[in-house]
Amino acid sequence: MALDDDKKEGEASGETSEKDIGLSIQNSQSSLSPTEDDEDDEDKKLQLGPMIALKEQLEKDKDDESLRRWKEQLLSVVDLEDVGETPDPVVKILDLTIRSPDREEMLLTIPDDGLPNPKGPWFTIKEGSKYTLVFNFRVTNNIVSGLRYNNTVWKTGVKVDSTKAMLGTFSPQAEPYQHVMPEETTPSGMFARGSYSARTKFVDDDNKCYLEINYTFDIRKSWQ
Repeated sequence: MALDDDKKEGEASGETSEKDIGLSIQNSQSSLSPTEDDEDDEDKKLQLGPMIALKEQLEKDKDDESLRRWKEQLLSVVDLEDVGETPDPVVKILDLTIRSPDREEMLLTIPDDGLPNPKGPWFTIKEGSKYTLVFNFRVTNNIVSGLRYNNTVWKTGVKVDSTKAMLGTFSPQAEPYQHVMPEETTPSGMFARGSYSARTKFVDDDNKCYLEINYTFDIRKSWQ
C-alpha cells in the first residue's frame, strides 16, 4: 500500500482518492463483485499456439543433433522429475510474507480453500510503516509463461488500489521460487485507518488462474 506524496494535501482535507492507498495484496470478504474495468485485461487474451507437453518437446526432433543440444541448453534448468505428460503447467502459491523493518516477518500461509480467515482480518499492519511482500510458489509439469500478480483493494465499498505485477516465466523445478515485490509504505492518518477488503489473483499469459483469494485486513495505529 502506498501513499501518493502528491495526495497528502487531499488526506489532510479528508479526501481520499484511488491512489491514496495501495496494498499489494487482494481481498474481498464482502459482496463486492468485480466491475467491467477490473476484468478488462482478462478479456484481452494473447492468442498463442497450442501448448505441448514438455516431455513431448524433449522427445521431438531427437535425431537432429544440433536441435537436441539447443533444447538441452535451453531447458537445462528444468527438473525432469517435475515434468508431466500433459501440457498444462501447475503453479501452487505456497505462502505470503510481509517484511517490515519495524517488526518480525509475518508469514501467511495460503489455505487450499482460498479463505485465509473468514471470521476476521487476515492480518493487521501499522499505518505509515514500510513493508515488502514476498511470494513463495512452486511450478511443476510444464513451463508457465507470463505469471503475474493482480491485486485489488476496497474500503467501505470503494476501490482504493489496483496493483498488477509481472512475476515472469518459470520452468518446473523441485525447489520453490521466490518473488520479492518493491518496498511500499502504508498510508497514515485517520482516513487511512480501518478495515479493507481485497482480492488477489495469480494468472498466466493464457489468463489461467492459479489462485484467487478474498480476505480482509486492517490498518491500525500499531502492530498487532
